[in-house]
Amino acid sequence: MEGPMGNHDSTTHGAFFWSKHAEILFTGWPGSRGLAVYLLALFLVAAAAAAAEFLASFIRILSPRPTAGPGQRFLAGIAGAAVHALRMGLLYLVMLAVMSFNVGVLIAAVAGHALGFMVQGSGLGGRWLSDGLANGGDLGYGKL
Repeated sequence: MEGPMGNHDSTTHGAFFWSKHAEILFTGWPGSRGLAVYLLALFLVAAAAAAAEFLASFIRILSPRPTAGPGQRFLAGIAGAAVHALRMGLLYLVMLAVMSFNVGVLIAAVAGHALGFMVQGSGLGGRWLSDGLANGGDLGYGKL
């Protein structure tokens, strides 16, 4: 079948399927490069999903205190918006990866979100993260 970029045999799936021969995000990747590259792709999808969950907690840490001045609120708003933009970019990439309709990618995305939620919710992500959330965002680094 001829695609828009020339002769490229590509199968588009309209339903979920299970195969290590999938195209995730980029044409031909991982494709038929083998099981190791497919597993790498699944790991990257899971890592992106986990990172998005981790960033959700980090946004709360960047929230200014109620007693913060206007300058601190502005800087915290800029930092929070940047982290939010990064998180949304990761979430959209995960969504596009799932739209490959590969069951392995769906499982990797859900597992990554669950792992990220578990790590950020249980404090396994590090003492500084759980301490920062417990102290209302104060990580002990001083003012912004």
